[in-house]
Amino acid sequence: MKKRILYISMICLMIDQLSKALLDHFLELNQSITIIPSFFRITYVRNEGAAWSLFAGNQIFLIIMSFLALYIIYVYFIKNKVLDKLELWSYGILLGGIFGNLIDRLIRGYVTDFFDFTIFNYHFPVFNIADICIVIGVFLTIISLWKGENNGNDRSNRKCQKN
Repeated sequence: MKKRILYISMICLMIDQLSKALLDHFLELNQSITIIPSFFRITYVRNEGAAWSLFAGNQIFLIIMSFLALYIIYVYFIKNKVLDKLELWSYGILLGGIFGNLIDRLIRGYVTDFFDFTIFNYHFPVFNIADICIVIGVFLTIISLWKGENNGNDRSNRKCQKN
């Protein structure tokens, strides 16, 4: 794996895991602290599923899907490819997020979530830093792929040249 992707992933993973450890230390389960009334709270919840608690209680399935996603991203997007800066950042952030939630599932059996928003009277599902990394990583990957297609570059077939 490219070293820069590894560094970016490790930084995202450390920030995610540190935030969850601090949350676990300072708050009780389901405790909430209002930051901006009627908009943003820090709420300590445990999510045994994926986004919106999909597949709740199916940790083995979610763990397998995480490993499969890591494998696909590495083999099809990173391995033996020449990557530009946007791709390095997008894959690094994405992998860091996947690893953050995967570690929670493997060690705790659930994912710790805490960002709690109400937007236009809709109580958005509680999420964490790993989730933010996954969303940003996917968004940047889409931009990178779109940018490559618009420039006539077929990034999927660019191979690393050995010196």
